[in-house]
Amino acid sequence: MTQLERESMNFRLPKPLAAALRKAASPQPGKTATDIVIRALTQELGNIQGIEPCTEARLQKLEEELQQLRNSIKERDNNPTDSRTEEKLEALNNRVAKLEGALGAIQNNNFAASNNYRRYKNSGNPYNQSGKPAQLEALDEQKLALRLNVNIPTLQEKHQTLDKQEFEEWSKNRDRGKYMWRFNEKDGLYHPVK
Repeated sequence: MTQLERESMNFRLPKPLAAALRKAASPQPGKTATDIVIRALTQELGNIQGIEPCTEARLQKLEEELQQLRNSIKERDNNPTDSRTEEKLEALNNRVAKLEGALGAIQNNNFAASNNYRRYKNSGNPYNQSGKPAQLEALDEQKLALRLNVNIPTLQEKHQTLDKQEFEEWSKNRDRGKYMWRFNEKDGLYHPVK
């Protein structure tokens, strides 16, 4: 999503709404109070030239379209059709099922990521009882990709195309804690390097 120039505006919200907005907001990208308000406004106002719809809005629209498609398929099921039309409807039904599966996976990933963040945020003191900072553990491909905010194929590509030092520098630039990550051939995990 391209970065757009923003304008500051003051609004007076009912206290319960303001409290709910503060509770839902977090420093996580896409979860700030401003982002939540932008999503709500774009959902209410519809498409606005120069504004890309957010992922949740696109997913919601996709869900609505899938539901309309499913309803139209059900309506057609009640009417007699020829075998070719039935084949087309079956193919459409299969595509809808695949899309619903992908949508469910995306929603589960978003839920898991937000739950992990909430668990981390609410864990209290980030230091262990000895007073020393908690040590990062080695991560597998999936967890490191999530931490670096990239997809697994991108992480694999960087690991294969960059030399060891370049990969460590690349991972440091992507890591929120500015840790470098080094792959260990023996255990197949990525280890943090300070």
